[in-house]
Amino acid sequence: MSFFRKKVYACAGFYTVSLGTGRKEFHPKKPRPGIEHYIKEAGLGVIGQIKNPEHVDEGVIGNFIASRFCHQGNLGGFFPMVHPTFQYKPCMRVEGACDSGGLALVASVKTVLADLADVVVCLGVEVQNTVKAVYGADYLAAAGWYSGERKDGHAYFFPDQFSRRAGACFEKFGYDKIRPGMAQWYVNAIENARKNPKAQEYHNSNSDLHSTGMTAPSPKAFCEHINVFDCSKVSDGAAGLIFASEQGLEKIGVSKKDAVEVIAYAQVQDNLTTPPPDMTKLSTCETAARRAYERAGIQPRELGVLEVHDCFTVAGLLAVEAAGLAGYGEGADFVKEGNTALNGLIPTNTSGGLIGYGHPTGATGVRQAVDIVHQLSAKAGDYQVQVTPDRPYGMLSSMGGNDKTVVAMIFRKTN
Repeated sequence: MSFFRKKVYACAGFYTVSLGTGRKEFHPKKPRPGIEHYIKEAGLGVIGQIKNPEHVDEGVIGNFIASRFCHQGNLGGFFPMVHPTFQYKPCMRVEGACDSGGLALVASVKTVLADLADVVVCLGVEVQNTVKAVYGADYLAAAGWYSGERKDGHAYFFPDQFSRRAGACFEKFGYDKIRPGMAQWYVNAIENARKNPKAQEYHNSNSDLHSTGMTAPSPKAFCEHINVFDCSKVSDGAAGLIFASEQGLEKIGVSKKDAVEVIAYAQVQDNLTTPPPDMTKLSTCETAARRAYERAGIQPRELGVLEVHDCFTVAGLLAVEAAGLAGYGEGADFVKEGNTALNGLIPTNTSGGLIGYGHPTGATGVRQAVDIVHQLSAKAGDYQVQVTPDRPYGMLSSMGGNDKTVVAMIFRKTN
């Protein structure tokens, strides 16, 4: 029995350049696009792929913390700016820290399933290069329990949280096992990003990525167990796609061969006021993936492509384990063996992921979905992987906070 009461499709995926340090056109002292620009660019990129945009019923915008970075709330008010026929149509902004985009996906799917809309434009957006890094780190600490953790936390709050996870993995499984796996994750991310013209690391020409990934941490300047290359970058950008019913696809003139089917999701919430039960596991991500597999009626080995939330390299290793692709403590070896590469057993984060493409926080979950849709519909360009009939599924895992708010969503190739 299907988890959904009717078929839901995703199509017309688009995302902007992830703008920030590393991009040749980025200059910290020159004016840059505002958040309304990115909403409009992503929205136009989506509706430019359909007929009859007047048949869009509503919008959803995922965003984490524009009120701090941009002094801007009420983001739904920018939706009518995308197209004249969107005037007076409903749009809401949803938030769940770095999983805000993932929650936007869920809200869009639920609306179609509830028969309240046939066509929903789902957008995610964040503009973060508006303040110095240390101030931005404080803003982003709101993804954790601010009143309970921030006062005694590291200046770079979330890098420290995942540095601690890395340290716990070093202690339990051995530095020589885990650290090279983290470095290889970095290598894969940059190599994939070099195939994606919109990636923040697209222009990276470093000839020895592995040595860079193995750079020793600098605890006095940053964190105890990770270096700056283990981190996703501060990014500005947006992503969007359409969720539609079968009738909705007909209304906007999109063939099923140009769409993919959404077959299941799980949205899982952990208690924000409690520490992780095990620093060497992403327990909430694991729960979400397991539920999504059960609802889809598939096994991890049936996935043809995977997107995980690699906000830090160690998170990438743990996320592959949480997704059921590698055993506990074996994520590093799984990556070092080439299994997550573009030509590997399970191509993962094919456009660069958060490390390579960038991490405009509210846009990330939507961007992940766009890349899954592009892969399953053979529209991924230079980073296209082979999706075989026996493995026609793609899954994303989008995480907010320190494994607190998670969405896992599974898609199926339609042709």
